[in-house]
Amino acid sequence: MGTVHARSLDPLPMQGPDLGVQADEVDMVEVEPEAKQEVLENKDVVVQHVHIDGLGRTKEDILGYEIAEVFAAKNLIDVMKRSHDARAKLLRLGIFRQVEVLIDTSQGNGALPNGLDVTFEVTELRRMTGSYNTMVGNNEGSMVLGIKLPNFLGRAEKLTFQFSYGTKETSYGLSFFKPQPGNFDRNFSLNLYKVTGQFPWSSLRETDRGVSTEFNFPVWRSNHTLKWEGVWRELACLARTASFAVREESGHSLKSSLSHAMVIDTRNSAIFPKKGALLKINQELAGYSGGDVSFLKEDFEIQLNQRLFWDSVLSASLWGGVLMPIGDQPSCIADRFYLGGPTSVRGFSMYSIGPQSEGDYLGGEAYWAGGVHLYTPLPFRPGRGGFGDLFRTHFFLNAGNLCNLNYGDGPQAHLQKLAEFIRWSYGVGIVLRLGNIARLELNYCVPMGVQSGDRICDGVQFGAGIRFL
Repeated sequence: MGTVHARSLDPLPMQGPDLGVQADEVDMVEVEPEAKQEVLENKDVVVQHVHIDGLGRTKEDILGYEIAEVFAAKNLIDVMKRSHDARAKLLRLGIFRQVEVLIDTSQGNGALPNGLDVTFEVTELRRMTGSYNTMVGNNEGSMVLGIKLPNFLGRAEKLTFQFSYGTKETSYGLSFFKPQPGNFDRNFSLNLYKVTGQFPWSSLRETDRGVSTEFNFPVWRSNHTLKWEGVWRELACLARTASFAVREESGHSLKSSLSHAMVIDTRNSAIFPKKGALLKINQELAGYSGGDVSFLKEDFEIQLNQRLFWDSVLSASLWGGVLMPIGDQPSCIADRFYLGGPTSVRGFSMYSIGPQSEGDYLGGEAYWAGGVHLYTPLPFRPGRGGFGDLFRTHFFLNAGNLCNLNYGDGPQAHLQKLAEFIRWSYGVGIVLRLGNIARLELNYCVPMGVQSGDRICDGVQFGAGIRFL
């Protein structure tokens, strides 16, 4: 029956992490008589053995969960499909540089006439790897240096040290990551960090030193994160001209909080989705597990996308949130919401909507923001099928409001206050996709509903980030 090299068959590409096949690496398979092919393709086979060659520091028990489904295959095509899935799972662990699959007939004592052996040939990552890259945040950029120890204890653990230096933020941290055997989506992480950020719109500098633990797990079509965070926060004035309201916030505080996040994402792309929806819900409770800061914070994000004619897409987004202090202490400036700028309500300067004191923006305890976008390809479709597909034109309408609430009033009074003095804007722009994690926007904006104290950006506005309204 001969040897079947799975890497030479089109349904099972096996070369490198991109799953591509190079022409010069394809092994020619001898064409056997028709009867032989019928045995392989149409009749039952049994996977008798699965071997993993090339292991060094990796423990074999962690890999058994990833390859177990191969034994359930009933015919050759099923063997190939299940081997391909197992290969993808092995690569997903992040401990192998390369994984190849060989399928052969069983040999030796006990070999069945229809028996097959599957061999995974793996190449482990080095014990230590380094990285250097740049990152784009919400209207800021940073340089990131990292050192990783993959497969730290032999069961897909990862120890990472990372240093980041950015335009507004500098940070370094140490993290430990551990997936659940057989279910990579269920994982635990422990983080130690220090972050120093500058917030010029508030004349504020914040330094956080903290520790956090996270547990991630899927439930049906949603992904959930449970998190505990303990952080020592130091607030200071960024300039001598800082307002008295900001100076009052200066000093030290200790926050201990429990949070939960749920994400349901059916979009086909995170940056330029053509269909699907996104729902994010976050809850954070601080004070009950220690610390001197107490509040309950809720926020959500909804996005809907619908493809129209001529490759155009209609997208609608809605954000909202509320912060409720617990006890007699007012909320802290570091915990409040901020609104405005090229990543939220366009046409306004960064976080320059809502309560302010002497030109310093103090944030708010409740907000909402909504947007409607019409995305279209570039006029005349230059570079179609290549570089031109990284660009889109968009027409947008944004609106939102940010304020503080009197929690002694009822819900009707709260809604009425959020509906007063709505800021909104409209315009047109060009969007550039950076990979599948960030995007750049160059827009012409017309701000409307401007209130006293708001800072506007009437005309051309540039934005960069990973989260846009």
